[in-house]
Amino acid sequence: MYSSVDTIWVLLGAALVFFMQAGFAMVETGLTRAKNAGNIIMKNLMDFCIGTPCFWIVGFGLMFAGSGPLIGGLDPFIRGDYSASYPTWAFVIFQTVFCATAATIVSGAMAERTKFSAYCLYSGLISLLVYPISGHWIWGGGWLAQLGFHDFAGSTAVHMVGGVAAAVGAAILGPRIGKYTPQGKPNAIPGHSLTLAALGCFILWFCWFGFNGCSTVSMTGDEAIVSASLIFVNTNLAAAVATCVTMAFTWVRYKKPDVSMSLNGSLAGLVAITAGCDLVSPVGAAVIGIAAGLLVVLAVEFFDKVVKIDDPVGAISVHGVCGAAGTLLTGLLSVDQGAFYGHGFGFFGVQCLGVASVIAWVLVMMLIIFTLIKKTVGLRVTEQEELDGLDVHEHGLVSSYADFMPVLTANENTSIGAQSYAEATSAARDAAVPVVQTAAVTQTGPAAPAMHKVVILLRKNRFEPLKKALNALGVSGMTVTQVMGCGLQKGAGEFYRGVEMDVNLLPKIKVEVVISKLSVQQVVDAAKQALYTGHIGDGKIFVYDVARVVKVRTGEENYDALQDLEP
Repeated sequence: MYSSVDTIWVLLGAALVFFMQAGFAMVETGLTRAKNAGNIIMKNLMDFCIGTPCFWIVGFGLMFAGSGPLIGGLDPFIRGDYSASYPTWAFVIFQTVFCATAATIVSGAMAERTKFSAYCLYSGLISLLVYPISGHWIWGGGWLAQLGFHDFAGSTAVHMVGGVAAAVGAAILGPRIGKYTPQGKPNAIPGHSLTLAALGCFILWFCWFGFNGCSTVSMTGDEAIVSASLIFVNTNLAAAVATCVTMAFTWVRYKKPDVSMSLNGSLAGLVAITAGCDLVSPVGAAVIGIAAGLLVVLAVEFFDKVVKIDDPVGAISVHGVCGAAGTLLTGLLSVDQGAFYGHGFGFFGVQCLGVASVIAWVLVMMLIIFTLIKKTVGLRVTEQEELDGLDVHEHGLVSSYADFMPVLTANENTSIGAQSYAEATSAARDAAVPVVQTAAVTQTGPAAPAMHKVVILLRKNRFEPLKKALNALGVSGMTVTQVMGCGLQKGAGEFYRGVEMDVNLLPKIKVEVVISKLSVQQVVDAAKQALYTGHIGDGKIFVYDVARVVKVRTGEENYDALQDLEP
């Protein structure tokens, strides 16, 4: 029988677990680029808001059959019969916030290239069907529970479910543009704010005391109080040890202690201890923390370099790998049932079976869900939308930051005709990407091939196409600068909360190259074709004659100074 103290304890836990949404939002936003910050926030908001009614209408009944709403029989909830005791309602909201946690994990691994509509669909389906079924096996009296499978607060039921779903989604979605070289080598794409990521990590750590501690669902009696206290100690210890191990491991491996990986280490320790925080001793919690701290680094490298699944925040490694590892280690380190305490491997075998079966369930279901979404509404945004950032295309948000100058985007006021460079007239091309030829500079010194400096001002999102075009011509040396500016149009107006924004200065990229062997026209034509979109503001090209070039290291001048070959 629940007491009022027990109910207050459960409600406190529900509030703390709900606040984990803020932690996930900050971690994911900080570890991705600023141009997608608004999209990340919107996803973390909506997965909870979509998941709540989905779990209430169907998911809760599937997970706890006979305890709440069922398909075709919402009885007391639809009829307005609220005579159920208050502990029942506390349990409903407690389970709802756990469900939302599983759904939000997927967001980070698929960040920066997923359609918002697709995200809303699969997030709802996770809360509606995927999470509740495996949750029933573990917590709803299902077959795993009957076998003795133990997952106290959700290393497998919540975190591994989210991690496996994230792995399937990220694999089908494919890597972000620029993540891998043509040879398959991964490129680093740093997030825009480690400060936000660290804030999110601390929020999650704080809320995890509710996630694990309040999963006792009771604070009545000495036994419950002692259990909750031990859970708090184990939760904190595993996270702290994992962070220390990750920091030390990356210090040795990368020659410097890695900040973002250490944040992942904290979360990895929290995820791993969640399954057995009530069964292991503090020594066992420390061992689990050590394992998680090492595993998360190796797993991130494995998915990044070997499997080549692009996971911007490490969600697959933190939640999927460490969730499974923590559940398995519980079978070895449980004081009362663990193999390392002389109780045989029977319990460990049940833990292995549980992990394998949940992986199989989520893998199959998410393959079906993601494939159906990909074939219908589409899963990934276009290349142009990804380069520009999802904020502007998915939400009409020029920037999530008031003092961050937005990228100039095309609208009806800047169009000058054909969108295709091949179809555009010469006049349209010149209007979109004007070329300014300066007065010739008198050449002095020894006779040498003519040298010219070409300065190109362009939109940020056109830099990669320009770089490829110049490399194809044989231009490899360039100077690249981020600048601010605008033309006569003063930027293209966007709207924020219905109010038109007056943009004066816009972020641009300035590329400078000096050429001698190539003709200027080749470079100009290649640049115009790479930059052209059919709108004013595509860029501007300036051509200067160069009088003299000196290479400081060798003393070579002019044509010879421009060559990168060793003497």
